Amino acid sequence: MKVIILRWGHRHRDIRVTSHVALTARAFGASGLVIADSEDKTVERTIKRVIDKWGGNFKIEMGVSWRNYIKSWKDKGGITVHLTMYGENIKSSDVMQRIKFSKKNILVLVGSQKVPSEFYHSDVSDFNVAIGNQPHSEVAAIAVFLDRLFEDDKFSDTPKGKFKILPSDRKKIVISTE
Repeated sequence: MKVIILRWGHRHRDIRVTSHVALTARAFGASGLVIADSEDKTVERTIKRVIDKWGGNFKIEMGVSWRNYIKSWKDKGGITVHLTMYGENIKSSDVMQRIKFSKKNILVLVGSQKVPSEFYHSDVSDFNVAIGNQPHSEVAAIAVFLDRLFEDDKFSDTPKGKFKILPSDRKKIVISTE
């Protein structure tokens, strides 16, 4: 199962948050990030530097129409999951089981600002999922959603990069793998 994050509404003042969306998505097992309807070379450079240094096959795409991307995703048999505080609660409903049961590639939709009402409709989102029904960060929502989706499986997949962190209880240990 492939998971891509589609970030809607990126604004250049959101560089840091969008970078954190990408870093979290990568660390928690997503295959890539799409920044819809916008391009930001600073975010792209940041993520590419991380991939170069720490490894992995995470892809980043920018400037594509969100409507066209979602339509193409669905036409190819994938499903869409909109992370929103107004959706089905991830803990008190069976929404995660239904998503996993589909066994389809997943496009996760997150906004950086108020999303168009279309996002809640079935022609855009197959599932509207709430990590919690309170205001929260899209970065946290992605982390919790991916952790529940992959059930910790992705953390054992350490990509081969130029550097590797050795776990330590008292200091930072980073070694070169080259």
